[in-house]
Amino acid sequence: MSAASRERGGGAAASPLAGMELAIFDKDGTLIEFDWMWAGWVRELADRLAAANGGRRLDDVVRDAMGVDIETGRVLPHGGLAATPMARLREALIEALTVAGAASPRLAPGEVPRIVDAAWHAPDPVVLARPITDLRALFTGLRRAGLRIAVATSDDREPTERTLTHLGVADLVDAVACADDGRPVKPNPAAIHWLCRMVGVPESRTAMIGDSPADLAMGRAAGAALVVGVLTGVGGRDSLSALADLVIGSIAELAADVG
Repeated sequence: MSAASRERGGGAAASPLAGMELAIFDKDGTLIEFDWMWAGWVRELADRLAAANGGRRLDDVVRDAMGVDIETGRVLPHGGLAATPMARLREALIEALTVAGAASPRLAPGEVPRIVDAAWHAPDPVVLARPITDLRALFTGLRRAGLRIAVATSDDREPTERTLTHLGVADLVDAVACADDGRPVKPNPAAIHWLCRMVGVPESRTAMIGDSPADLAMGRAAGAALVVGVLTGVGGRDSLSALADLVIGSIAELAADVG
């Protein structure tokens, strides 16, 4: 962590992004509300698994595989849902259910593929996308101040592009790196290196903004000039401040003058 690591409240005249040329944002929990998109999805997944399993609930397995408390919807900052691609989440659930089935009469291991096939579904990337702030106003202001904008997400490309279009900011985003693009995923720095090449801005002039430890670790590993944690997603102040140069309440605090 940089010696300049600090926390910042709202109200300052200058943006933390002053001096940057590229701002890379995580999506879920950073640009849009994480719990609204994902907590309800996990609960519904648990209900569907129980229905496909003859009413026998498997909430403890879902909790451990996804890193989510089924009752409260609380997402663990280092859990599966925090920064794992959808395809890998499905594989992790199958693996966890297979192990559980071998040790419990609740589930026959041979039934796992059928049960997961019956229960698995993707959250709607449009209906469930609630922006943290006025994203078009934020991005327009940043671009007016000379910044390029990119998104690095653990979600797949099709729902990510649909979400950005729905939110009215697709035309303001210069490049997007997604989990199914074929590069190593967070916290590996490959996405940031690729985005910097695509946009033509070096990592030394780039800021990474995210809500999870994996986002910030990716920024650190890539050599980003500024790593910013936001408190609107899965990470708490303690888990983010260990990796961030700066922890802020939300991306709304980036809207000040960056000139």
